[in-house]
Amino acid sequence: MGVITVQNDAQFQSQLSTNAAKLVVVDFTATWCGPCLRMSPIFDQLSQKYNKAVFLKVDVDICQDTAAAQGVSSMPTFIFYRNRAKLDRITGADPQGLENKIRQYYGSGLEEENGADDATTPPGHMDLHPFIILNESEAKNNNQPLEQCLTAGEGYMMSGCDNQLIIALTFSQAVKIHSIRFKAPPVNGPKTVKLFINQPHTLDFDEATDNVATQILEIEQKDLAAGNPVNLRFVKFQNVQNIQIFVQDNQDGSDETRIDHLQLFGSPIVTTNMNDFKRVAGKKGEVHY
Repeated sequence: MGVITVQNDAQFQSQLSTNAAKLVVVDFTATWCGPCLRMSPIFDQLSQKYNKAVFLKVDVDICQDTAAAQGVSSMPTFIFYRNRAKLDRITGADPQGLENKIRQYYGSGLEEENGADDATTPPGHMDLHPFIILNESEAKNNNQPLEQCLTAGEGYMMSGCDNQLIIALTFSQAVKIHSIRFKAPPVNGPKTVKLFINQPHTLDFDEATDNVATQILEIEQKDLAAGNPVNLRFVKFQNVQNIQIFVQDNQDGSDETRIDHLQLFGSPIVTTNMNDFKRVAGKKGEVHY
C-alpha cells in the first residue's frame, strides 16, 4: 500500500475510521524539518515491510487542527492508533525505535508472519494485548512467566501445585471485552473459568472460589483445540479497567493446567472524533507548536 499523504483534517479522520481494525502509524512531519526529511525514506521502507498496517503522513502546516488535537509539538512525531485509539507515540529521528514500536503493535500481521492463525479474530473487534500493562498484571500458581501465554509462539503457561490458576490483567485504558480465546491442549486445558472485572486487588483462591463472578464459562475441548473465541455477555464487559481470570479446573481433572495462548478481543473505549478538534488561539493560517 505504501504511505498515504493526508491532504486535510477530514481525510485523517476518515483514514482512522476506515482502517479501525488495523494498526495505523502516522508520521507528523514538516517540509522545513531536517530530521523529518531524513526519516521520510525510512518511513516509506517500513510501510512496505509491514504492509498489513496503514502508514499516514501528515504535514503539520497543512493539517494544523489535527496536529494540535493530537498534541504534536515537535517533529517528527510518530503516533500509533488502532480502533481510532492512541496506542503510543515516539518523537525524533530514531529509525530503530520507530521499527521497534511498529513491531510491538503490529498485531495480527506480525503473528501471521510467524505462522500463527489470526482468522479467529471476531469481526469488528481487535486483540486487546496492546492495552495490557504487563508490569501491573500477574498470575498465581503458575510455573512459567505470564507473558509466555499472552503471545503466540513456543511458550506456554502451566499451573503449579494443582490445576487452578488466577490471571490478573490490567489495561492501560478502559476497554470493552467481546470474547476470550484459550489455545490449549484439549486434555488439560481450562474447563471451568470464572471472570471478575474491576477488582481493587488480585483475588486469592478462596475469594475467587466464593465470590460472585461477572460471568462463568464452561470451555469445550473443541474450542481449546481450534482456539475458537468464546463470546462473553458483552453488556457486562463495557468498561473494564482490569480483569481476573480464575481457572477453577481443567478438562481431565489432572494436576496441571496448560495455556498456550490467551487472548481477549474487544475495543478500547476512548476514541478520536472531530469534536476533539479545537482551534488554538490565533488566526487561521498561523502555525502553533
